Amino acid sequence: MSKSPFLQSVRTEIRTKQYSYRTEKSYLYWVRQFILFNDKKHPKVMGNHEIERFLNHLAVNRRVSPGTQNQALCAIIFVYKHVLKREIENLHYKMTKTPRRMPTVLSPEEVASILRNMEAEYWLITALLYGCGLRINEALSLRVKDIDLKSRNLLVFNGKGRKDRYTLIPGNLREKIERQFAHVRTVHESDLAEGFGLTSVPTSLHKKYGPAMKDFGWQYLFPSATKCVHPIAGYVCRHHLHHSSYSRRLRQAVLATGITKRVTAHTFRHAFATELLRSGSDIRTVQEILGHSDIRTTEIYTHIIGDRRAGTVSPFDRLPSS
Repeated sequence: MSKSPFLQSVRTEIRTKQYSYRTEKSYLYWVRQFILFNDKKHPKVMGNHEIERFLNHLAVNRRVSPGTQNQALCAIIFVYKHVLKREIENLHYKMTKTPRRMPTVLSPEEVASILRNMEAEYWLITALLYGCGLRINEALSLRVKDIDLKSRNLLVFNGKGRKDRYTLIPGNLREKIERQFAHVRTVHESDLAEGFGLTSVPTSLHKKYGPAMKDFGWQYLFPSATKCVHPIAGYVCRHHLHHSSYSRRLRQAVLATGITKRVTAHTFRHAFATELLRSGSDIRTVQEILGHSDIRTTEIYTHIIGDRRAGTVSPFDRLPSS
């Protein structure tokens, strides 16, 4: 079914609108699941009833999360709106509201203990997550040219919401980053000697810059251990380290520390934001560094700070001693 003309038309529309490759894979997966669930009927002969049955199946039988339900619905709506040119109206289903939960935050001591159990590039990735407030995909997608050690600026190119932003680089990471630069150069020179050397980039950039993609500055800061074929353009290139590889190393490090909190790569971004606010940084500055569109997203970290929040003290702490 992956080679069906209809799914190819969906893929073409996704790429025309320049959605990310991850979104392309996700949308195609859910459209394929929708068709299979409805006995391989073509979406043009289906409508609200089939969509509602599929979404209920996901919730009741597969017990997927609210976010996953919404993702499936977005994929189906995309197909009807942009491929079949039909509007889906009066659907007896609304986007499931994902519960807003307080983020898990690590103390500086806990971050330090995790770092002590990591090494090489995994140590540096963790240090950048915590020291710069990066998302894991932003850290793994860093290229050599995005890092200016002289001004201690780090460019997050095409981050969440397709926005660029700058963030700070901790001064005491300079030596580690320079060592990683040297590693990248060694890998890159080996690729060039073998007749390769291209890095993976969006197809539009590959067409625009061509051979320039072999320049050292375009190489990923955390290159994959193996080369691969670009999934869209078809050339042999070297992509960045896969996020699953980092997740495995992080889990091992957390288990070794004995920390019982649920720690993911994103936990370090939460800790970064909390520590900035705790040390007196302006919330608007923190919002800009994190790349939040809405200040309310940043404000959630003020609830974690507790009695340090704007000098607030519990009335109980003001009671005369009895």
